[in-house]
Amino acid sequence: MAEKSTPVRILASTEQVPILQRAIDRRRFLSFAAAMGGTAFLAACSSPGGGTSSAPVATGGELEGSLSIYTWGDYDSPDVVASFTSDFGPKVTFDSYGSNEELISKLVAAKGTSGYDIIVPTGAFIPQMIENGIIQPLNKDLLPNIEHMDPAFLGRSWDPENEYSICKAWGTTGFVYDKTVITRELKDWNDFLDAAQNEASGKTSVLDDPAEVTGLYYWANGIDWNTTDEAEIAACEDFIVNTLAPHISAFDSYPGGQAIPQATQVLMQAWNGDARIGILESPDPDRWQWVLGSPATELWMDNWAIPVGAPHPEAAHAFIDWTMVPENQLLQVDYIGYHTGAAGIEDAANEAGLEMLDLVFFTEEQIATMNDGEVNEAQQANVDIWNKAKAAAGA
Repeated sequence: MAEKSTPVRILASTEQVPILQRAIDRRRFLSFAAAMGGTAFLAACSSPGGGTSSAPVATGGELEGSLSIYTWGDYDSPDVVASFTSDFGPKVTFDSYGSNEELISKLVAAKGTSGYDIIVPTGAFIPQMIENGIIQPLNKDLLPNIEHMDPAFLGRSWDPENEYSICKAWGTTGFVYDKTVITRELKDWNDFLDAAQNEASGKTSVLDDPAEVTGLYYWANGIDWNTTDEAEIAACEDFIVNTLAPHISAFDSYPGGQAIPQATQVLMQAWNGDARIGILESPDPDRWQWVLGSPATELWMDNWAIPVGAPHPEAAHAFIDWTMVPENQLLQVDYIGYHTGAAGIEDAANEAGLEMLDLVFFTEEQIATMNDGEVNEAQQANVDIWNKAKAAAGA
């Protein structure tokens, strides 16, 4: 996530549960497949094995003196982290990654000796991580604050009993545009693609992710985001590489960090929480307009998990439990700009006066337009399109 110093939000009521059950991931397996070659993923994810048999297991004993977290960039409230150290003792350090693929490849290479205590994988990757011995079961007796979580965000398809993971945050994809340059109203992905080739040509950024880049074409044209149809994939490649890419100036997964506040781009594909942060930190927030991607877009969910071989499992459980305290959930929402899955968090955010909650909480109708990603035989083709688009754009 990008820098933040203001609120954030994303919420759903219990009536949205059936729709939300379809939610999966944003950061798909694609780039990892490109690096390792198609079906090599499962082979690469062979059981970590050596060096893990003597790893400590959390039993509720004394907390260790330190805690190492490997997560998405700037994804936790400093206040929550500081209070954890103040109240419980362990000093917390962070390393960050930019994709699930990077996370998985590092853990696979380490074979249980990474030194990390907590990781934050996206839902769709969890079954593979469980099957291949990359993450370990949680001791839920040490996580009593799970009672504060909304049942809508527990028992997901990738981990039905929450044996290995607990929701940290979820979000979606849309775009932000500069109203001082693009004076017409943009409403959907087709408008985005048109503006990218006209008013925003040379000042347009897209997310640095194969699924997001190809998704632009599929979502705009009413095509299944997970299509394996060769003709549809070929048409996507032709448009993205030959028509759109020459107008793209950057592949940027966090425009909220600089591009929006510094107004270096005019049109930016973005995740909702990052867009919110950028607008709130802009010296002229009124110049920016957020648009939820339509007629279709994605829904992803990130999750707390503990890797096999974690050297400080007591502190890891304590920290995860600490983040689920209601007051800390609100601090997290305020800082990262995404729904944390906590019960009653939308009401709490409204009562606290957090800003721009329409970028955090979505209606049932909006959520119905959000689709989950899928790892299938088209993954390499989508990675190829992404790489060719970067080359065509000169990125």
